[in-house]
Amino acid sequence: MAASELYTKYARVWIPDPEEVWKSAELLKDYKPGDKVLQLRLEEGKDLEYCLDLKTKELPPLRNPDILVGENDLTALSYLHEPAVLHNLKVRFIDSKLIYTYCGIVLVAINPYEQLPIYGEDIINAYSGQNMGDMDPHIFAVAEEAYKQMARDERNQSIIVSGESGAGKTVSAKYAMRYFATVSGSASEANVEEKVLASNPIMESIGNAKTTRNDNSSRFGKYIEIGFDKRYRIIGANMRTYLLEKSRVVFQAEEERNYHIFYQLCASAALPEFKTLRLGNANYFHYTKQGGSPVIDGVDDAKEMVNTRQACTLLGISDSYQMGIFRILAGILHLGNVEFVSRDSDSCTVPPKHEPLTIFCDLMGVEYEEMAHWLCHRKLATATETYIKPISKLHAINARDALAKHIYANLFNWIVDHVNKALHATVKQHSFIGVLDIYGFETFEINSFEQFCINYANEKLQQQFNMHVFKLEQEEYMKEQIPWTLIDFYDNQPCINLIEAKMGVLDLLDEECKMPKGSDDSWAQKLYNTHLNKCALFEKPRLSNKAFIIKHFADKVEYQCEGFLEKNKDTVYEEQIKVLKSSKKFKLLPELFQDEEKVLSPTSATPSGRVPLSRTAVKPAKARPGQASKEHKKTVGHQFRNSLHLLMETLNATTPHYVRCIKPNDFKFPFTFDEKRAVQQLRACGVLETIRISAAGFPSRWTYQEFFSRYRVLMKQRDVLGDRKQTCKNVLEKLIQDKDKYQFGKTKIFFRAGQVAYLEKIRADKLRAACIRIQKTIRGWLMRKKYTRMRKAAITIQRHVRGYQARCYAKFLRRTRAAITIQKFQRMYVVRKRYQRMRATTIALQALLRGYMVRNKYQMMLREHKTVIIQKHVRGWLARLHYCRILKAIVYLQCCYRRMMAKRELKKLKIEARSVERYKKLHIGLENKIMQLQRKIDEQNKEYKSLLEKMSNLEITYSTETEKLRNDVERLRMSEEEAKNATNRVISLQEEIAKLRKELHQTQSEKKTIEEWADKYKHDTEQLVSELKEQNTLLKTEKEELNRRIHDQAREITESMERKLVEETKQLELDLNDERLRYQNLLNEFSRLEERYDDLKDEMNLMVSIPKPGHKRTDSTHSSNESEYTFSSEITEAEDLPVRMEEPSEKKAPLDMSLFLKLQKRVTELEQEKQSLQDELDRKEEQALRAKAKEEERPPMRGAELEYESLKRQELESENKKLKNELNELQKALTETRAPEVTAPGAPAYRVLLDQLTSVSEELEVRKEEVLILRSQLVSQKEAIQPKEDKNTMTDATLLLEDVQKMKDKGEIAQAYIGLKETNRLLESQLQSQKKSHENELESLRGEIQSLKEENNRQQQLLAQNLQLPPEARIEASLQHEITRLTNENLDLMEQLEKQDKTVRKLKKQLKVFAKKIGELEVGQMENISPGQIIDEPIRPVNIPRKEKDFQGMLEYKREDEQKLVKNLILELKPRGVAVNLIPGLPAYILFMCVRHADYLNDDQKVRSLLTSTINGIKKVLKKRGDDFETVSFWLSNTCRFLHCLKQYSGEEGFMKHNTPRQNEHCLTNFDLAEYRQVLSDLAIQIYQQLVRVLENILQPMIVSGMLEHETIQGVSGVKPTGLRKRTSSIADEGTYTLDSIIRQLNSFHSVMCQHGMDPELIKQVVKQMFYIIGAVTLNNLLLRKDMCSWSKGMQIRYNVSQLEEWLRDKNLMNSGAKETLEPLIQAAQLLQVKKKTDEDAEAICSMCNALTTAQIVKVLNLYTPVNEFEERVLVSFIRTIQVRLRDRKDSPQLLMDAKHIFPVTFPFNPSSLALETIQIPASLGLGFISRV
Repeated sequence: MAASELYTKYARVWIPDPEEVWKSAELLKDYKPGDKVLQLRLEEGKDLEYCLDLKTKELPPLRNPDILVGENDLTALSYLHEPAVLHNLKVRFIDSKLIYTYCGIVLVAINPYEQLPIYGEDIINAYSGQNMGDMDPHIFAVAEEAYKQMARDERNQSIIVSGESGAGKTVSAKYAMRYFATVSGSASEANVEEKVLASNPIMESIGNAKTTRNDNSSRFGKYIEIGFDKRYRIIGANMRTYLLEKSRVVFQAEEERNYHIFYQLCASAALPEFKTLRLGNANYFHYTKQGGSPVIDGVDDAKEMVNTRQACTLLGISDSYQMGIFRILAGILHLGNVEFVSRDSDSCTVPPKHEPLTIFCDLMGVEYEEMAHWLCHRKLATATETYIKPISKLHAINARDALAKHIYANLFNWIVDHVNKALHATVKQHSFIGVLDIYGFETFEINSFEQFCINYANEKLQQQFNMHVFKLEQEEYMKEQIPWTLIDFYDNQPCINLIEAKMGVLDLLDEECKMPKGSDDSWAQKLYNTHLNKCALFEKPRLSNKAFIIKHFADKVEYQCEGFLEKNKDTVYEEQIKVLKSSKKFKLLPELFQDEEKVLSPTSATPSGRVPLSRTAVKPAKARPGQASKEHKKTVGHQFRNSLHLLMETLNATTPHYVRCIKPNDFKFPFTFDEKRAVQQLRACGVLETIRISAAGFPSRWTYQEFFSRYRVLMKQRDVLGDRKQTCKNVLEKLIQDKDKYQFGKTKIFFRAGQVAYLEKIRADKLRAACIRIQKTIRGWLMRKKYTRMRKAAITIQRHVRGYQARCYAKFLRRTRAAITIQKFQRMYVVRKRYQRMRATTIALQALLRGYMVRNKYQMMLREHKTVIIQKHVRGWLARLHYCRILKAIVYLQCCYRRMMAKRELKKLKIEARSVERYKKLHIGLENKIMQLQRKIDEQNKEYKSLLEKMSNLEITYSTETEKLRNDVERLRMSEEEAKNATNRVISLQEEIAKLRKELHQTQSEKKTIEEWADKYKHDTEQLVSELKEQNTLLKTEKEELNRRIHDQAREITESMERKLVEETKQLELDLNDERLRYQNLLNEFSRLEERYDDLKDEMNLMVSIPKPGHKRTDSTHSSNESEYTFSSEITEAEDLPVRMEEPSEKKAPLDMSLFLKLQKRVTELEQEKQSLQDELDRKEEQALRAKAKEEERPPMRGAELEYESLKRQELESENKKLKNELNELQKALTETRAPEVTAPGAPAYRVLLDQLTSVSEELEVRKEEVLILRSQLVSQKEAIQPKEDKNTMTDATLLLEDVQKMKDKGEIAQAYIGLKETNRLLESQLQSQKKSHENELESLRGEIQSLKEENNRQQQLLAQNLQLPPEARIEASLQHEITRLTNENLDLMEQLEKQDKTVRKLKKQLKVFAKKIGELEVGQMENISPGQIIDEPIRPVNIPRKEKDFQGMLEYKREDEQKLVKNLILELKPRGVAVNLIPGLPAYILFMCVRHADYLNDDQKVRSLLTSTINGIKKVLKKRGDDFETVSFWLSNTCRFLHCLKQYSGEEGFMKHNTPRQNEHCLTNFDLAEYRQVLSDLAIQIYQQLVRVLENILQPMIVSGMLEHETIQGVSGVKPTGLRKRTSSIADEGTYTLDSIIRQLNSFHSVMCQHGMDPELIKQVVKQMFYIIGAVTLNNLLLRKDMCSWSKGMQIRYNVSQLEEWLRDKNLMNSGAKETLEPLIQAAQLLQVKKKTDEDAEAICSMCNALTTAQIVKVLNLYTPVNEFEERVLVSFIRTIQVRLRDRKDSPQLLMDAKHIFPVTFPFNPSSLALETIQIPASLGLGFISRV
């Protein structure tokens, strides 16, 4: 396609502009060949006619599509030209606040004049290990690329940083060095990386100064080589410096400063150590006050002085040398204040006792008179004699300044040499990375020798840069097999020849310097004669004969010849140097001039300029004294040329990386872009030359897959073939007719400039046409919908109007009919009301009269009835009172008589009790008598109950008959009274009727008055009620309002309290987590220091002794996890045993000294406790002896009887115990025999057990009765022995006996029913076993259903993915799927085979048991055979069976087998091998059982040794295989299980809640291992942190590729054009990671942890940490990658996150907190997808993104880049609105999340239900030397 075809209507172009350099405009009509004018419209709306150049006929450059604006790489632009580059840089710098941009191999860095948070250690970690094209442009990306290429290609690297003064060269170089120091680390303990960074403040203080363009401008060039060893760790560095600006020491322009070190000294003059320097304010000294700006805003010179001195100390410059340096610098300042007095025109003198010179001489340690003499005189030497000549005042001032510059230059050289010595590598350097910080191209109004040297250096660097770019282009074309065509690029070799060749500018300058009367004018004439009109690059100014012009690669520069010779010679008077060398008091001063050439130029000069310093400068041989005056030193130009050649050789031997620093404006305004200044620097630094070289060839490059993904919309279905390459070829031939515009490589398509823009235009037109078609269809559909909706609405309106009219007419008819009906009913109502009123009045009168009569009759009957009741109650009360008096008297008489009889009986019993024989006789039949009495009492009770029943029946019959008679009498009386009353009532009624007739008239009159009053009262009442109702409603509303307020206040108070409580709870949780995290970080740091200690110890061992076989030093990268209680040895097991046998006991003691001391302290405490208990026991024994003695002192009473009763009681108790033991044995047998067939209700054993239980219960009942009888006798005996003087003795004794019986009955009954409870437990256990089996079957079925569902879903996903693939890929995918399926089936079969093997082994064991039992039966049969038969049969060997032992859950081992135990169980146990088939946590159980046995033996040494060896063994195996996830997971699980066992069996109540009684019996008895539990907890924390690091190392390469780059939803993300720095493709290749890879890895981690039996809570914490790493790494990369911040990528991220959440749901881990760690990533993805236009959108974003910091939100909005033209960019004003809304939010200013953050881990107590005595030790572990106990 012709370029002119792109100039169509609405195409945008760039036109030159004097202010903005380039302006954007839009074509108003198509361009046709031959047109002389273009019709344009500017962006501000102004129309313009642009005239084309008639000679060149060049069209204005086209503007790139908006989608390409803001690209990371300028070579990705379709149109590569100056305005496109300038606009792209401006958009990135101003709108996106991005200061770095790639331009091919060059990194363009624009100085923001503002501190940006993009250089932290988190950013360094983010860029570490990343490909250069995968992240946004950054100086760290360049540094990482250099570091990676050095390690990969085994080739030295260079980073060339150039730019104007103030462009940020020094800062860029500093950050590059910081990156190397952080990433690589140092190979020794000397921390070389810190020294490399510490060299910066020193060099800045002595080599940087404030200029009008930069507050910290480097006034010298430097090349720092950072050396690395074979493991690519920093071992040293070396610095070369170039062209120091010495003239700044004696002169500064307006608003500039001298070197920083002078102002730092003056600011620190008040320090005590600086008193001798006699310094003052900077304005006092001539050398520091000329610029008039001694202070820099925001810089504290005194503080900077402290930093400088600290850096000197770090680099090994002692305090004495530092003071020497400061003395020399102070002497230079005082020397500048030395003044001269003219004696005549040719001579001058120093004033006598001149103070500045005196101070200078004192500081330098030289004679005042000698220095004063040679400052005003010079020595001239001829062939025959020497003259001393005075000099003028002007020459003296120049000589003073020359001396000051020379001293400073030598001091600078000395400091650089000492810095290099401090940074010198102690070991051999394997490779290096050089960082060149050198001045850029300079052109001013007056250009002198300094600018000439600078531009000469830039010409050499530009030549090297061009050649490198050209070489890379050539390699790319050759690799892709593109036909190579020579690209015409600017070669600046002629310009270099003009400067450095024979008879060049430098050669002529050196020749002129050798002339006795050489001058600048004669040199200029030689230049004109030699090069004018002969070299096209050399010109002469029209109006000057003392200047010349050279055409450099960047621009023409006019140089003024004045001062060239003086600066090139750069001489100082020899006599002044000799005076300084003769200093005896100041040793440092002669050192500065030791390596200086012996002879100075004899010609008088005013030296100025800069002196080159290079470490490779060859030292001249010592000159003979006689030749001293005839030799000349090398000129500055010659030295600079040599050092530059050496630099170029170094750079050519390395792989260069280029950083071009741009100064955006001259006023140091932050983020302000001056287009003119930027274009000047872009032209000067070679960026545009790179663009031009790229544009000359094929700048745009696409892989076939990327081209297909981007331009699939331009293809038809029939064009898509299986071969992507052929598909792309066919499409391109149709789209672009000119085949020269593109080339097909092996893996890429190469396009000429502008072709990608043309393709983008076609794609956009196609998409626009599709959008128009979609819009047309949708708009038509919408209009049709609108029309049908309007028509339907019109019909509805008509229907409703007509209906309304009909309803109105019907309403009129109804109203007419209703009026008639109302009139009828109203008239009827009036008449009916009148009738009803009259009737109601009559009825009311009748009712009143009748009621009055009835009430009178009722009152009379009521009075008579009450009278009868009162009489009845009074008579009954009198009778009862008489009866009670008589009864009380009779009872009193009975009591007195019975008391008398009881006293007599008591006396008789007392007399009989005194006779022993009488007591024995009574006692013989006492038991039988009591039984007989009991039976008699029962019979009497029965008779008493029968008599009571008969008596109650008689009373009931009597009462019923009496009641009947009473009712008959009452009825007769009532009838008689009614007859009497009836007669009286008739008479009275007649009288009352007459009275009522009279009263009726009175009542009628009163009624009228009452009705009137009632109406009035009713009206008043209604009015009052209405008022009260109104007041009531008001009060109700007020009450409701008050209640609402009170409720609201209460709710607010409650909510505020709840919020405060929640906040305080959260704060406490945060504090707890912080404290836990701090502790675990300290633990991690301790582990790291321990590891460092081990490495150093190993290095010392290697250095001191010859390594023996088996003595192996582990890699320092392995983590050492020793705690403070343990000691780890690196010697292998074969050597360790004999060495320990030979060591004396004194050497063994320090192995575990801290633990030994703690245990010793514990033993002391236990001894004290034992002593106190012993004292207590002695005291108790003494009290018992005293009590016994008192009892013996009492008189013996009835000893024989008591002894007999005690013997009887003991016998009964022993029998009772025997029965209880039998019952317990039966219960135990019942609990141990749990088989359903044995314990079934119908089984013989079950019946026997029930019979035994019933017999036992009967026997217990009999014994209980005997015990009760015996106890009653004992109580009676006690009562007899100890009589009480109380009246109620008999009663109290009886109550006491009853209480005792109740208490004892309860205990005996509880013991009797234990057997019944055990029976119930047996039945419950049967039910539970059946229920458990049912649940297991149900769970297994559910698991099978779930697995089938997962398999079905997976098959559906695979089918859907296969359907999207082309046929070839589909076949390949199906084959791969079939292979995977077969592999899984093979694994399942292997698992089944392993299970069958286990079953076979189990059956074999059962077979052995049965064989033993058969042998026992045979032995039993042999015993029944007679002796004769035994003799006749042959004798066969018989196996004597061993009785099965009852194990106690302990393992016994010998002390010498401890190392063997650790070796077999820990060091050589492999999780993937033997440990797969073990019980989860089996090593922990085995170790704990060994600890239990040592505790059982009370052997503290054995316990301590075993625990220490165990911990050390775990650390050794983790150090050896610490990068294997399965190993770390296995030992984390076992360490936690071991810790839980120590807690579960510690004997503490808090840990014994869930134990079974059997497990409680296994608790430790002799030792408290709480301290070791803490050690194991620390070890578990270290293992967990190591596990997290292993997880991170495995997941790290997958995360970015799987979560960001891979397109999980194909076709959503568009592929944008990329530049030279290709990014990782988002299309999944064979080697790339996808989201499925991450999920598979997560599944692998989860299954391994579950297989190892890790605690569920710990698994949740690990999963939470994994998800945090995934979220943090993904978000960090998103924040550092502009190409990932788009709407479609947000959709991809949200889909990926949903897949991770689905994984959490499948694994039942949603409550682990893992989902919450992804919240920042989710919100970032939502931020990419939401609208970003209005204030409402800003408010929604602020409320939505609460998990993101303000910096992260603004960064995402700045990076947001549309992938298609239909997306819109985020306006800068919208971002400002977001910033304003978020300015009050208090969050971290940190941009990136800390991906290395590890959440504090906890180990919740998880007791095991596994019984220790049931654990079997597999033979595969090789632990045959331990035995179960």
